[in-house]
Amino acid sequence: MSFPDPFYRWRPHPWHGLEVGPRPPQVVHAYVEITPFDLIKYEIDKVTGYMRVDRPQRTSSQPPTLYGFIPRTYCGSRVHQLSPGAERGDGDPLDICVISERPLTRAEVILTARVVGGIQAIDGGEADDKIIAVLDNDEFWKDVEDVSQVPVILIERLRHYFGTYKMMPGGTSQMSIRGVYDREHALKVVSAAMEDYGETYGG
Repeated sequence: MSFPDPFYRWRPHPWHGLEVGPRPPQVVHAYVEITPFDLIKYEIDKVTGYMRVDRPQRTSSQPPTLYGFIPRTYCGSRVHQLSPGAERGDGDPLDICVISERPLTRAEVILTARVVGGIQAIDGGEADDKIIAVLDNDEFWKDVEDVSQVPVILIERLRHYFGTYKMMPGGTSQMSIRGVYDREHALKVVSAAMEDYGETYGG
């Protein structure tokens, strides 16, 4: 039996088997792990590529946007160098938050996103940046090119979510939110993560 080209006869690994995007670093693919409706922290299993339950959230905090990662990226030495105060990269694919007007309730979907900024976060000494993007064909957000055009309240919610989502009730957070950066810096972070991936895994 012949198959059209390209054709995945078997399910590709979401991290290693999908393309980084149609026009990186400006326009990338995002593999969604968590939606704003999830009270469970899901995370891709790095070996199998299937979704794993990481933990039920201990607090009432919910992600304000879609949350996942950019395929074929890796937070290594180059991402670390762009994160003042970090001791190393976190060794994971680069995280991305995608803003959409219409509510998307399903995870494990691939979407195309336009990079507009990011959040510099350090998790236990590791660079753990969160790229901020908008759904590329979203008519409501079509004119947004930089994070400065995103409502401040939404950025505040993202900062609060990541500052507290690993916090145990009554405890302190190991996550440090150092600030929000613009599109120009975000493109450098995405490019660095692509280069770190190429160095680590090839291709």
